[in-house]
Amino acid sequence: MSAALTPAEIAEQAAQLYRALREGAPLDPLSERIAGLRIEDAYAISSDLLARRVADGERVVGKKIGATSAAVQRMLKVDQPDFGFLTDRMEVRNDATLSLDGLIAPRAEGEIAFHLKRDLCGPGITHHEVIAATEAVSVCFEIVDSRIRDWKIGITDTVADNASAAAFVLGDRRVSPKGLDLGTLGMVVEKNGELVATGAGAAALGSPINCVVWLANTLGRLGTSLKAGEVILSGALVPLIPVQRGDHMRVRMGALGSADVHFA
Repeated sequence: MSAALTPAEIAEQAAQLYRALREGAPLDPLSERIAGLRIEDAYAISSDLLARRVADGERVVGKKIGATSAAVQRMLKVDQPDFGFLTDRMEVRNDATLSLDGLIAPRAEGEIAFHLKRDLCGPGITHHEVIAATEAVSVCFEIVDSRIRDWKIGITDTVADNASAAAFVLGDRRVSPKGLDLGTLGMVVEKNGELVATGAGAAALGSPINCVVWLANTLGRLGTSLKAGEVILSGALVPLIPVQRGDHMRVRMGALGSADVHFA
C-alpha cells in the first residue's frame, strides 16, 4: 500500500492546482508525478484547494457529482464517480455569456440539478429521502475544465482538481421531483443550433436520484453532509462536448425546460 502524503505535500499539490486555476496554466498529471497517489490524499488535496478559494472570498453554494455515466467514464478513463464543490463565482446566469479567459480546455455537459430544502446526512440515505429533501429539480449545464494538461487524468487527478469543475448554468424552470420519472426523462443538447447529443436520466447510475444518494452517503462517511439551500449537480447524461469562443449551447429536457450558455 502506498504511503499517505504528508500535510506539507498535500498543501504543495493544492497550491499548484490553485495557481493553475487562477492562471489558466495546466499541470502534468498528479498520478504521474506522485507514484501510487491514494484517492484519500486526492480528496485531501481537493479540500485544501477549496479552503484556498474560500479564503480568497468564494462561498460554497453546492456540490457536484462527476463521472457518473459510462460514456464520461470511458472518455476520462475513470471507473467510479467522484465529487467536488460549487462556489458562487462558478454560477453563470441562464442564457448569459461565459468568458473563456483563464479556462484551459473547457467542455459542456448536460445534467439535472437538485435544489435542496433540507439537509441530507448520510450514511443510510435512501431514494425516498432524497426526493423528500428536494424542493425542485432543473436542467443545467456544467462546464468542466481540467487543470491537468490535455485531460490526461485518472480518478485521483480529477478528484484532486475539484472533480474538474469550472462553472455551471441553471435553467430558469424549477419543477418538483415528485411524480417525475427522472430515469426516463430525455435530454437533447444542441451546439450552435445543431443536435450534438441525446441522453436520458438513466445514464447517470440508473437515475440522477441514485447519484445524489451516492453523494450523500459518501459525504456522510467523511463526516459532512448536503445542506439545505445547496444545489447539487447530479452528473452528466451525455458525453462531454468541447466548446470555444463563439459557441452557443442549449440543453432541453421536456418538463424541465431548457438552459442556454454562450461562450466568448
